[in-house]
Amino acid sequence: MKTKKIVIGAMAAAMLSLSVCSIAPAVAADETVQISASKTNAEAGGAFSVDVSLSDIPSTGLQCCNFAIKYDPKVLTITDIKAGALAGSVSGDSSSSMLPNFGDYSQEGLISVAWSTSVDDSSKWLKGEGTFCTISGTVASGVADGTVSEISIVPTDRETYSGSGVKNDAFDCGYLKDGVKVNFNVKANAGSVTIGQGTTATTTVTTQADTTTQAATTTQGGSTLEVTLKGDANVDGKVTIADAVAILQSIANKDKYDLKPQGKVNGDVDGAAGITANDALMIQKLDAGAISSL
Repeated sequence: MKTKKIVIGAMAAAMLSLSVCSIAPAVAADETVQISASKTNAEAGGAFSVDVSLSDIPSTGLQCCNFAIKYDPKVLTITDIKAGALAGSVSGDSSSSMLPNFGDYSQEGLISVAWSTSVDDSSKWLKGEGTFCTISGTVASGVADGTVSEISIVPTDRETYSGSGVKNDAFDCGYLKDGVKVNFNVKANAGSVTIGQGTTATTTVTTQADTTTQAATTTQGGSTLEVTLKGDANVDGKVTIADAVAILQSIANKDKYDLKPQGKVNGDVDGAAGITANDALMIQKLDAGAISSL
């Protein structure tokens, strides 16, 4: 299978063979980075969106991260991929002005993505947790309701190094120290697109015709929730940067940091149904004074 590449990092695809992700030998580090795809529902013939997130990044940070996203092209067609809040440009790296650089995407069931920077200052590396990228596309018409199409995280489909003739079977996720690659362990958590609504709670956003104020309601278990304070995702009675963090944590590790039902309603502020990294961005803009209201 020929794999087309999308670069989400500070170096163009042609330079990846020279990037820190390619240097050998690797030194195993006793820490594990989580790479997780989200789960969603979509109708046959309809659109879907899945976030790929990183969490449990060690305090040293990541200077490079390289993996592939595998899906079934008979069921799903990828139409777009965008960098998430976690994958931004790097100050001091002139090539990072190209971020994000999405020159192509795979139609063959495998997308290769990478982030890397030549900057040695670890404060500029990937830190914390959040959405690395978001893939979106459409479901094939005629797919039966209840079909679950897995989206998995796998090592990049390439040679271990150019000309080796040996297929890579490891994740590249680490940094350089004194010219030696330190590579973290990776736990890959698959996501999925389930065809049909199933039992997933739905979130709707209603815009009143006579005002710019939006009222979001979520139906869950027969009860309807209304916004108590727009942007208050952690339901602490105020809107701060902590609410943006709570949203990104919930996206990165839903099992550990899932928002309360009320928080999901309050935190859905960008005018599009569902909690995404863009909701966190809106709250960050409010906190920074870039916008005056949500």
